[in-house]
Amino acid sequence: MADEKKIFTNIENVVASATLKQNIDLNAIARIFPGVEYRPEQFPGLVYRLKKPKTATLVFSSGKMVCTGAKSEHQSKKAVMKVIDELKRNGIVIIGKPEIKIQNIVASAGLGGYIDLEKSTYSLKRTMYEPEQFPGLIYRMDEPKVVILLFASGKLVCTGAKYEHQVHTAIAKLQKILEEKELIYYDKKT
Repeated sequence: MADEKKIFTNIENVVASATLKQNIDLNAIARIFPGVEYRPEQFPGLVYRLKKPKTATLVFSSGKMVCTGAKSEHQSKKAVMKVIDELKRNGIVIIGKPEIKIQNIVASAGLGGYIDLEKSTYSLKRTMYEPEQFPGLIYRMDEPKVVILLFASGKLVCTGAKYEHQVHTAIAKLQKILEEKELIYYDKKT
């Protein structure tokens, strides 16, 4: 069993949805903002990209929005509000405040050890491991409710969290389980 190992977690993408509770004229936005992408014959939404924070927000005529690319919950909400503020400043009428909800957080991490995926398949509940199809083990955690793709290198991808703290909780919990069941092996140098 290892002493407390430092886990490096990186939030890769936060997906947030927003509802404006009103219809939006996408053609008007496309006329005012020449930088947006709007091809209604290909896709019903308009793509509004921001440089800071670097995100893409899909805006639909129903008033629904989906923001992707943010690196934190805060950044995601800030991006949605920035898009709305820019629209308002340029004459697009928006009444009320949006309801913003985090839909998914994707994070990567390194546990700093090697994992016996074959043994983990039998020791952990709710796993799927087919190395001839995909090199990672798929682990569905109940609490917090996330899915973790776990690789023999100790690297992982966590998806499905709605809050950043759930990512950290899930990864710490997984590492503890792996250590207790002796499924992770640390180099003597680490």
